[in-house]
Amino acid sequence: MLSLRIALRYLLSKKSHGAVNIISIFSVAGVAVATAAIVIVLSVFNGFTTLSAGRLSAIDPELKITPTQGKAIANADSLALALQALPTIAAAAPVIEERGLAICGSLQKPVIFKGVDEAYQSVVPVADIVIDGEYLREAYDTPAAMLSAGVAVNLNARPDFGSVVELYVPRRVGRINPANPSTAFRGQQMLVTSVFQIDQPEYDADYMYVPLSVARDLLEYDTEATAIELTVAPGRTPEAEASALVQQLGPGYRVLTRSEQEADSFKMIMVEKWITFLMLAFILVIASFNIISTLSLLVIEKRANMHTLSALGAPRSLLRNVFVDLGCLISIAGGVAGIILGAVLSLLQQWLGLIKLSGDPAHLSISVYPVRVEGIDLLAVLGLVCIIALCSAAVAALFSRKLGVNENP
Repeated sequence: MLSLRIALRYLLSKKSHGAVNIISIFSVAGVAVATAAIVIVLSVFNGFTTLSAGRLSAIDPELKITPTQGKAIANADSLALALQALPTIAAAAPVIEERGLAICGSLQKPVIFKGVDEAYQSVVPVADIVIDGEYLREAYDTPAAMLSAGVAVNLNARPDFGSVVELYVPRRVGRINPANPSTAFRGQQMLVTSVFQIDQPEYDADYMYVPLSVARDLLEYDTEATAIELTVAPGRTPEAEASALVQQLGPGYRVLTRSEQEADSFKMIMVEKWITFLMLAFILVIASFNIISTLSLLVIEKRANMHTLSALGAPRSLLRNVFVDLGCLISIAGGVAGIILGAVLSLLQQWLGLIKLSGDPAHLSISVYPVRVEGIDLLAVLGLVCIIALCSAAVAALFSRKLGVNENP
């Protein structure tokens, strides 16, 4: 404790040379600014993760059941009814998701189509993401189709102009006549009744909704479905219900939560986040070099004081620990100040939205930078600061030996 008290006094007291005071201030400020930058950048990544999760919740179900083997669930209709009868499940609907080719006039585009029935709106309120037209509204006894904004633009299809889209998929069963290649495909004409957009490229680029009956006819299914999508009852959490359903359904089915359904997207965001953390950590290490220069000057300035303490009987370990503690204090003081500064600035942005996005608000899905502070990030940054503090302390001990402050005068 004595070495820590002496180190704290050296840190706060006025130095005999003004340059040492200035360098000490810049050392603490450099660590603080670099640490605050790390906290702010990590909070921005958290904000975009939350934004993406919120967008995906408008189109992804709370739970999704898929088969572990094969592509389709046999007797999906009866299984969906049995699941909906459970008190912990609010709604369940079979769906079919597959790839196909959409053609409108002379334009064509590969798409991912999803077949849904009337009950699907109770599972995921996809009608809320419609930006043009009416959700899967049949007209003139023609099946309806809801296109993503990207598909609508590429096919030049609009609900208001009676656009007809033809959807083709490879024939799943039966023989193919090589003399007539068109027999290798099954097709269906549909009227474009709506367009949706959620500002997520994986859905806005090549996605479309069609009636479940159309999807089954194209794929020559009867009661099969590629998945069953669920929403849980109020008061239940999807994670808890997923664990319960896994036990009830057995090993033939997978039960996926929203984060598991979009595991690749969230994993990519996390990889980008922690790679950025490592890059900023390198900047923080560079900023800590100022601490080493400050310690070397302090060792030189306080060398006479160390000799005095040694003459009074202070052990060499005490003299060495003074500069070890001093290196730790400079690093931790700057790091803690930076964490507090970064957290305060991030919380102000999170609560007040001080920094706005440039551009026309009418064309922006959000008007402010999304930010969210997480305690795990603050702990990670604090751990990094502690590691740098220990390294600075080791360098300080080395300087004290090289300059002979541990030796008797």
